[in-house]
Amino acid sequence: MIDIGVTKLAIIGGIALLVIGPEKLPGLAKTIGTLLGRARRYVADVKAEVNRSMELDELKKMKDTVENAARDVENSIQTSASDFEKTWAETTGLASDTQSAGLHPVFPEYRHPRKKWRIKQGATPNWYKARTGTRTKALSGAARVARFRPRRVS
Repeated sequence: MIDIGVTKLAIIGGIALLVIGPEKLPGLAKTIGTLLGRARRYVADVKAEVNRSMELDELKKMKDTVENAARDVENSIQTSASDFEKTWAETTGLASDTQSAGLHPVFPEYRHPRKKWRIKQGATPNWYKARTGTRTKALSGAARVARFRPRRVS
């Protein structure tokens, strides 16, 4: 930047005081300050944008290298898997024509279990139901109210 010392600033300030006048100098200083602030903000925004674009370029390059590495790994896995399948078929004695013939595993057909859940009868004896208080019949609303109505003490 420009190398301005204290003496040079004092000389420039004195000349500005003589040319502009003491009553307009504070307004001029305020305007110059706002313009310098705007310039600094603009320079900071430009720097941030340049840094952001550089980071984006680096990320794109990194993404491309990762994608290429993933493709290479996928290709190597596929080739090793096909080699393994070939060696497995050779060692087990299975010919590749059985695989190409379309022999699919046969699954058994679905059969309905023919359970009659509506006819099912309970195996719990009635004496046990009576002892434990299990309901054997549905109560109507009025019967339920009558059953749980508090008893009068007379």
